[in-house]
Amino acid sequence: MSVDTQTASPARARIAALTETRVLRPDALAEAAARRARRPALLGATGRLMIVAADHPARGALAAAGDPLAMADRGELLDRLCTALERPGVDGVLAAPDVIDDLLLLGVLDGKVVIGSMNRGGLAGASFEIDDRFTAYDADAIAASGLDGGKVLLRVDDADPATADTLEGCARAVSALAGRGLMAMVEPFISHRVDGRVRNVLTTEAMIRAISIASALGTTSARTWLKVPVVPDMERVMAASTLPALLLGGEVADDPRAALNGWRRALRLPTVRGLVVGRSLLYPKDGDVAGAVDAAVDAL
Repeated sequence: MSVDTQTASPARARIAALTETRVLRPDALAEAAARRARRPALLGATGRLMIVAADHPARGALAAAGDPLAMADRGELLDRLCTALERPGVDGVLAAPDVIDDLLLLGVLDGKVVIGSMNRGGLAGASFEIDDRFTAYDADAIAASGLDGGKVLLRVDDADPATADTLEGCARAVSALAGRGLMAMVEPFISHRVDGRVRNVLTTEAMIRAISIASALGTTSARTWLKVPVVPDMERVMAASTLPALLLGGEVADDPRAALNGWRRALRLPTVRGLVVGRSLLYPKDGDVAGAVDAAVDAL
């Protein structure tokens, strides 16, 4: 029985329509990917990239702004993503296959940069979190879907032997994407466990080490971009590599103005070429998604 989309809330009606298409016309997903208008080059006129990230749910990481299930409502998440993608200066989206498929069906990805998230098997809070398996896109699927690149998460924990498998998997993904002429976005961290939970080490020295490891992954670095947090002494951090980098947003900031100022300072560095921000823009504390996105674009 279908949902009455005339009486349902906009988010619920959107979910109902998407599900109806998935049930009755599953081939519509491939058709939408095939007809998507791709932009002629990765970078636009500004030479910068502004990407909205929404690959957190695929790892079971649903919290934002103090709400442990903020990202659990798919209809609301899609509404927020559509709002963000409509704002001037937003170049595209980073997400796992299910979210990208929804956005393709909604027809909001024409002319956008679309990056597919690849290793999502390191579920947040799991005992096997560092063993970050490639459970989402692979390079073949990214190329076949006409996406613009793939993203991998690399957390290096010297005390966890599973790090070696994750390193190898990320290296293979970088090589495979480069072989297809696609961007490989690598998000590296030095990590360790605190009270059984994986925590990223956000110090200058740790990020220098993480970037040095990530830059050497794969058979070529020709298509590799880095995705890095803002930490103390970013000039020293970014001097560790000549690879282009995008700044990540991380958790919703207690002080959005301070976060913006940190991005602005780091964006002056020659290798920093834009932003990849998710929860900070999609779930700002004041609820104003458009305003948060516009402020980030202004920082560029």
